[in-house]
Amino acid sequence: MTHGTTVDAGVLQPYLEDFEAVASNGGGEGPAWLLSARRAAIERFATLGFPTTRVEDWHFTSVTPIAEREFRLAEPAQVTTSADVERFSFGHPEWNHIVFVNGRYAPELSLVERLPAGVRVLDLADALRDDPVLVSRHLTKLANTTDNAFTALNTAFMRHGAVIRIPADVVVSSPIHLLFISDSAAASSVAHPRNLIIAGRNSKATVIEHYASVGEAEYFTNAVTEIAVEDGATLTHYKVQRESERAFHVGTVEVDQGRDSHFVSFSFATGAALSRTNIYTVLDGEGCGATLNGLYMVSGRQHVDHQTRIEHAKPNCFSREIYKGILDDLSHGVFNGKVYVQPIAQKTDGKQTNNNLLLSEHARVDTKPQLEIFADDVKCTHGATVGRLDEIALFYMKSRGIGAEHARSLLTYAFAADVLETIEVDAVREELEGVTLERFAGEGR
Repeated sequence: MTHGTTVDAGVLQPYLEDFEAVASNGGGEGPAWLLSARRAAIERFATLGFPTTRVEDWHFTSVTPIAEREFRLAEPAQVTTSADVERFSFGHPEWNHIVFVNGRYAPELSLVERLPAGVRVLDLADALRDDPVLVSRHLTKLANTTDNAFTALNTAFMRHGAVIRIPADVVVSSPIHLLFISDSAAASSVAHPRNLIIAGRNSKATVIEHYASVGEAEYFTNAVTEIAVEDGATLTHYKVQRESERAFHVGTVEVDQGRDSHFVSFSFATGAALSRTNIYTVLDGEGCGATLNGLYMVSGRQHVDHQTRIEHAKPNCFSREIYKGILDDLSHGVFNGKVYVQPIAQKTDGKQTNNNLLLSEHARVDTKPQLEIFADDVKCTHGATVGRLDEIALFYMKSRGIGAEHARSLLTYAFAADVLETIEVDAVREELEGVTLERFAGEGR
């Protein structure tokens, strides 16, 4: 048994059975390298099992609620309609969007027609058929299956997801929206979306990776996104997690950056009973930078976990990171952020901050910002705060005639507002501001 994991046969058996059923029913079709990758991944998952809290990176998050339930591959049936897609379109149904329902590509709900010349947005299954060289060059090359059981499980079942290729020197002016909807047909099922994004040299694009639900079914989303940001490119990636509050969500984003590139990330998480978002990037070209921001808001008994890792692997690179959390009732938040500076990465400039606001005496957060520095000419700082609403500010507002609950809501929204303001796409920022206002101020946009 691998230390810190569970390989209980009863827990793993449904996944192993589903893998063999798919493999024997035509689902094993594809190039030899892909079949080999899938088989190696399911074997690795069988060896690793689910992580336990004895694993350092999972110390504050127990996946027992996932492991103890039996989730099977989703059936093709769906109840989602075009009206649901428009509801989640940020007010811009004309944006190019590729839609997946219960983990499966829904071409009838997608729109990928108005793209700049050379830009491709495909379902993974179509990309494997139409552009196998591009896919084979990047798919499975960034996501780590050796130590990550959830990534191994995703790799074993990867069949649907978005493949995006931005050619060199192309600027995509409007966001590309990847929408993953789970509806009532997803109950007791698992989906494994696999996305691949390649931003060519000196290109610029924005991609929204959006998870939402129609209804309140209990299901499991296990997503992996691999991103290659080539020399001089800028890729902005927004991940919005608004799953059913009875659902479970594990999502991993792994990025490799070339020289003078910039990766901009924003993670917004309010859904799921238990969620975990991993964002890992390697600054693998001199002069590149990473900006990782995020906001998580939970209540009731929700559990939300964010893990980030920024690896400075070349000189003269920068990283900036601000995550904020708002926790109410009996909710639990986790933030574990690591900045790793290799010996070669001189002139590194890194800043990392995690601030948390507890609205209830029973809410709690475990925060662990970390620096591991093996170079001697660097500027790196990190910090974390956990606190409650400012009683002086509350008193001042109440003394000016503002009701206690309204004052509390305004101060809570103000705490979140500055990180939301870093979102550069107006429609996305305004929508998420509206979600925040609705949650804490009882009013929408």
